[in-house]
Amino acid sequence: MTDAGAPDDDPGLLSLLGDGRPLFTLFGLAMLAFGGFALFLGATGQFLPHDTAFLGMTAQQLCSLHGCRVVHFMIHDRVSFGGVLLAIGIIYVWLSEFALRRGEGWAWWAFAASGGAGFVSFLSYLGYGYLDTWHGAGTLALLPLYALPLLLTRARRSERTPLPAIDWATRRGRGRTLLLASTFGIIAAGLTIMGLGATLVFVPQDLEFMAVTTGELRALNERLIPLIAHDRAGFGGALVSCGIAMFASVLYGRPSKSLWQALAVAGVAGFSTAIGVHPLIGYTSVTHLAPAVFGGVVYAVGLVWTYPAATPRA
Repeated sequence: MTDAGAPDDDPGLLSLLGDGRPLFTLFGLAMLAFGGFALFLGATGQFLPHDTAFLGMTAQQLCSLHGCRVVHFMIHDRVSFGGVLLAIGIIYVWLSEFALRRGEGWAWWAFAASGGAGFVSFLSYLGYGYLDTWHGAGTLALLPLYALPLLLTRARRSERTPLPAIDWATRRGRGRTLLLASTFGIIAAGLTIMGLGATLVFVPQDLEFMAVTTGELRALNERLIPLIAHDRAGFGGALVSCGIAMFASVLYGRPSKSLWQALAVAGVAGFSTAIGVHPLIGYTSVTHLAPAVFGGVVYAVGLVWTYPAATPRA
């Protein structure tokens, strides 16, 4: 309370949160934790309790059918999802601790677009007939760590950052172009997987790997396809969110050792899990793996050509 007419110089409770950046960093660390948990579940081949309750069967019971390939297919989606969450967390920490700390306004917009895409994608799950209560609770818990720093750092959104020019004649410039192409490809892949989950759910190679038809899956358990579609939607939404953050970082970020390291670690986390899980479960379809492998190669060459210690040359 203040006296009538007296100026109110109380900054309010939000001032306790400082400039909001630490919350963005905490958000990135939370994504790392969730990604690690998803990888742990995938490595152990276990379902979460609410998955088991929804299906009315355990992972072990499902694994006893069709050579365990349905479970392996579900694991491959969840491991890939975990790897993407790790990549998002790494990029978010870099955005907060380096780009936003330096007052680069584009970083605020990167958080807004990437995080917004991730949260909005959660709504798509409602169309699959399965509401993941744990995923919903986690999303609600993360929402304040996303919304509050956006509010507290909103003044920085107007701080203009010059768009670095791409020198096509140099190796570094060509490397940056490859990174932009591969991160745009990640966004496109995410949108495709989300669309697939909302419609067909599976591509022919998926059904060939599991050695089943969609009709056989429905006969096995009518709730199995909605659960798998939910997993696909989550993976696709995470890819879109990750791709937006990485694309913006490559496009607007100042070339630096920290940016290169963040992109390298995020790329290893994302591509190694998404590609590496396939041979581990025996899903080695060339046509299925080709886009991811090609994207990984393009990304890797882009990293090599933009390595900070490299001497730019034509």
